[in-house]
Amino acid sequence: MVYDLDKGAHSVYSLYYHFIQVVKYRKKVFANDAIVDLLKTKTREIAHTFDVDILEIECDKDHFHMLFKASPQLNIPQFINAVKTITSREIQRNFPDVKKELRKGKFWSPSYFLATSGQVTLGVLKGYVDSQEVKRNENL
Repeated sequence: MVYDLDKGAHSVYSLYYHFIQVVKYRKKVFANDAIVDLLKTKTREIAHTFDVDILEIECDKDHFHMLFKASPQLNIPQFINAVKTITSREIQRNFPDVKKELRKGKFWSPSYFLATSGQVTLGVLKGYVDSQEVKRNENL
């Protein structure tokens, strides 16, 4: 098994995440390419300040997906809160017409989806872990 590894002072890691954030009430605010561009730009700026590497970020009309990798020190809720707060504020400031689509100025749904995503499938990883017992028994 070969990983693309990152290194810290006292660790070696491979942490990838899939994040999905939905616009509140599924309002279709991302039909405008300029809004999408602003979302992507601001999200990349925020990621840079958190030392997060965004691999992909794409939008549908009412939500966006982001694949990113980070160190074990990342405070994930703080990062996600920064993305939601700053992008909401900047989109509404730069595109005042968006406010007409929203209820009470709420841009993002309070909930989100986050999953870890590795470089191998869960089945391959389980097989690797199970094989360790065989290796240990061979060395006895």
